[in-house]
Amino acid sequence: MGTRKSAFEALGSLFPGIWNKPGTIREMDELMATAGIRPDAPTAPERKGTPAQTSVAGIKLIHDFEGYARRLPNGDCQAYPDPGTGGKPWTIGWGSTTDENGKPIQPGTVWTRERADKRFAQHLGQFEREVIRALGSAIDGTSQAQFDALVSFHYNTGAIGRATLTKLHKAGRFAEAAAEFLKWNRAGGRVMAGLTRLRQAEAAMYRSGSR
Repeated sequence: MGTRKSAFEALGSLFPGIWNKPGTIREMDELMATAGIRPDAPTAPERKGTPAQTSVAGIKLIHDFEGYARRLPNGDCQAYPDPGTGGKPWTIGWGSTTDENGKPIQPGTVWTRERADKRFAQHLGQFEREVIRALGSAIDGTSQAQFDALVSFHYNTGAIGRATLTKLHKAGRFAEAAAEFLKWNRAGGRVMAGLTRLRQAEAAMYRSGSR
């Protein structure tokens, strides 16, 4: 069997620009899993650099946990309530709580897959810029895996500017910063199993780039 990396590279050479659409990554992973193409073996820890965008692995992490939720038979998606409050904030697509104009999602809202993907790309760029701004000079020396984990955390919580883990990361106290992720596993005052799994995955990704 081939590897995920070689398959992605082959598709990229045949269809330039195919990976510019975020939803394509998840769909191709599902097809490859069905075809028996296994994930690539782990590589050596990356060197620290100055990341500016979320990697494919980071996008997959967000997609896997946010999910393209409340999919309708025609492929569109419908707004759903916050699992912690049972109401606001209403969410749609890839975890979007606001539309393109910044207005909160309302009950009964329906989006096409194309609109959900476009909003995800727009939102992701916003959160990347906010993470870079929050890290300041500490962005230099932040690894790609650390950056991906921090973007995922901020995409889900919006808390990069006030979280203790940000301060610890900026101080170079990476082990302590990684331990902070799991403290953000509540919604509506209750511990949520899904948030616990997400925080564990983010912490693992963060640690993989902290060696």
